[in-house]
Amino acid sequence: MKTPLFSGTGVALITPFRKQQETVDFTKLESLIEHIVTSGVDYIVALGTTSEAATMTDSERAAVQEFIVETVSGRLPIMLGLGGNNTLSLSDTLARTNFDGISALLSVTPYYNKPNQRGLIAHYRAVSEASPVPVVMYNVPGRTGANMTAETTLTLAHECPNIIGIKEASGNLQQVMEILRNRPAGFRVISGDDALTYPMLTMGADGVISVMANALPKEMADMVHLALKGDLKKALPLHFRMLPLMNAIFEEGNPTGIKALLEAQGMITNVLRLPLVKASKQLSNKLATLYNEFRG
Repeated sequence: MKTPLFSGTGVALITPFRKQQETVDFTKLESLIEHIVTSGVDYIVALGTTSEAATMTDSERAAVQEFIVETVSGRLPIMLGLGGNNTLSLSDTLARTNFDGISALLSVTPYYNKPNQRGLIAHYRAVSEASPVPVVMYNVPGRTGANMTAETTLTLAHECPNIIGIKEASGNLQQVMEILRNRPAGFRVISGDDALTYPMLTMGADGVISVMANALPKEMADMVHLALKGDLKKALPLHFRMLPLMNAIFEEGNPTGIKALLEAQGMITNVLRLPLVKASKQLSNKLATLYNEFRG
């Protein structure tokens, strides 16, 4: 049975950089996309947090988006990450953005401003009206400084037809359960935390937007698909097998850990843009050891 759109495993795609002037390494990006697309995942998220989009220029973001769309070539849906803490500016950007080949928008809650819940509702109503594609909200208070409550999420889910889901990365399973309990039909609840994906799936969530799936796309997709089919007994050992790596890749932030792991796999050159820096030698060695143990 075909997985419904934006259920299953989405990959929060990293951006490989070259050591020389930290330019985008499109050759490595193409190889990574091919590896991911052919591994059984369900969609790709372009220019999300994990991509380091915040440290790219406008022209780089446009070039990376175009390259991902061309390389994926319709084989998987693509969700585009685009948010901000200036609602008017974001609406203007949405009007100027090329959405060819893009199936949905992933838009993070406004950061730094710390809007209240009425502000969040007004913001997402404006985004919903400005976006030419369906919108998935992204709640990650650990990064933004403001949590979007279950009540706010449900208000938007019921009142804005163009808002089709939420990537929930609050870590608050009580909040997640409230959303799952009262969401309208078809509204996607997507895990934003690799390690909490399995428990969220057991409660009825629709999948994950995964950092881990950059390095282990098949394993992550297999676990999620088994859980979505109701085969929790087979999914749980896969979850536990990946769990040490899931936890380790976030020890020094994201995408610091996943880039170190991808380097250990020989997939990329481990380069990040300031203010992010490479993983410590200790973490890099730990990830290499855990990966070797994982491969058995």
